[in-house]
Amino acid sequence: MNVLIIGSGGREHALAWAISKSPLLGTLYAAPGNAGIAEVATCVALDVADHAAVIGFARAHAVELVVIGPEAPLVAGLADDLAGAGIRAFGPGREAAQLEASKGFTKALCDEAGIPTAAYARFADAAAARTYVEARGAPIVVKADGLAAGKGVTVAMTVEEALAAVDACFEGAFGAAGAEVVIEEFMEGEEASFFALCDGETVVPFGTAQDHKRVGDGDTGPNTGGMGAYSPAPVLTDALVAETMERIVRPTVATLKARGTPYVGVLYAGLMITKDGPKLVEYNARFGDPEAQVLMMRLKDDILTLMLAACDGTLDRVSVRWFDEAALTVVMAAKGYPGAYDKGSEIRGLDALKEMEGVRVFHAGTALKDGRLVATGGRVLNVTARGQCVADAQARAYAAVDRIDWPEGFCRRDIGWRAVARERGES
Repeated sequence: MNVLIIGSGGREHALAWAISKSPLLGTLYAAPGNAGIAEVATCVALDVADHAAVIGFARAHAVELVVIGPEAPLVAGLADDLAGAGIRAFGPGREAAQLEASKGFTKALCDEAGIPTAAYARFADAAAARTYVEARGAPIVVKADGLAAGKGVTVAMTVEEALAAVDACFEGAFGAAGAEVVIEEFMEGEEASFFALCDGETVVPFGTAQDHKRVGDGDTGPNTGGMGAYSPAPVLTDALVAETMERIVRPTVATLKARGTPYVGVLYAGLMITKDGPKLVEYNARFGDPEAQVLMMRLKDDILTLMLAACDGTLDRVSVRWFDEAALTVVMAAKGYPGAYDKGSEIRGLDALKEMEGVRVFHAGTALKDGRLVATGGRVLNVTARGQCVADAQARAYAAVDRIDWPEGFCRRDIGWRAVARERGES
């Protein structure tokens, strides 16, 4: 069958690489793709915001499945329009995607379904939000309600920092995403990511991971879209996975089904593992980036078969198997990220990495220009490795990083530090 992937980042490269190995695949297309995706798929210049154009391309090229990578097309209703045209789409419809599009929507659903999460309040004006922060004190969490590319959350350790975050939202730092804010209690614990495949009714666990949002070593500096990740997440034991399914994920999917807006695709739950058990931090309506990269490296089963089962309502007939090894990815970003950064610098040395066992580089922001590989984004490469344990995967990934010739790039040097410390018995 022919498949079209929507997106151009490291997540989409990892998905394209995994789908390309499926015996079910005919031709794989990507819109718009990137230089790495072009190695396993035919990249097409398609305006993905033009849903009629996407549908027209799918019909013209006998595409039977469209895999929607990023959140924006999901929130815009691309999956709904494809379904209306009789084309399978892996990803939730517009209403179900509100789980990611609106933090207030998700909080209200948690209230309705009794899902454990942080206490919160929602505000549409700065003065009321500031008064609430001053009354509650710090630490406290301020979130832009809408989509902010992973950068609309401030974990404020002081009242002054929280007030500045409120002002930033209402002064337009995150555009329309900050028109409303959600202010939450600060939850103590360890964060982890949990993934599940959903077909509207059946929910199948799909792996765990932990990522590093802060730009600097030691989890310092501003939040980013993610500087690295590893899988599995040691903190999510089998018992905690079972509790997450029963208290958080299944009630969410059941509530959406009861509302007439069934959830189809992958559901990504950001969790805080507290002394009282797992609590929901937030939902994403798609694979994480860079979490998808480590999940695809560990997945033993055919991802295309699993995606089709989600679309066709047959997840109750499948299971998910994993390689025993751990996987870890290091994000190489352009210097200056997540602030201002230059584009167009040349990247060399990737060909030499192809001989490294258990290593793969997923492209996040690259293009070919006059035969040269150049950086086109903030997060540019995902250097990913599999190993017998997290420490082994970490060593392989950084050995690969050190062979890349890109003076204009940088990375954190401590991805996976918490898991490695656990393996050494240090925590």
